Amino acid sequence: MRPAPIPDADSAFFWEGLRGGRLLLQRCSACARHRFPPMPSCPYCASRSSGIVQAAGRGSIYSWVVVHRAFDPAFAGEVPYTILTVALDEGPKMLGRMTGSAHAAFGGRVKASYADHGAWTELRFSGEA
Repeated sequence: MRPAPIPDADSAFFWEGLRGGRLLLQRCSACARHRFPPMPSCPYCASRSSGIVQAAGRGSIYSWVVVHRAFDPAFAGEVPYTILTVALDEGPKMLGRMTGSAHAAFGGRVKASYADHGAWTELRFSGEA
C-alpha cells in the first residue's frame, strides 16, 4: 500500500482539489502572487489574507530526477520513474511524477494530470499535446 499524505489545516484544500481533478493554489489578496506550498501568510509581502484559485495546471520543466531505487517497497515495481520540478505558468514551482514515455527536458511543456489511489489523489504531469 502506498503511503498517503496527511493534510493539515493549511493544505486540506489542495488535497481536496486533487480529488476533484483540480489544481488549487493560494493567491495573496495583497500582492496577487500565487504560492505553493500552502502556508498561513504570503512569503513575498507577509500578508495573511489570501484566496484559493484554480491553476491552469500548465508549466515548464525546471528540473527532474530519475528514481532507480525505490525508497519504499510500495514503489518497487514502478522504478525507474521521473520526478519533475515544474514552474507553473502562475509562478510557483511544484513537484510531481511524470507520466507517459516522454523523456524530461529542461523547459519542456507539461500539464497536470491526476492519479487516483483510492483514499487520495496524486498530482502528476504529462507532456502537453
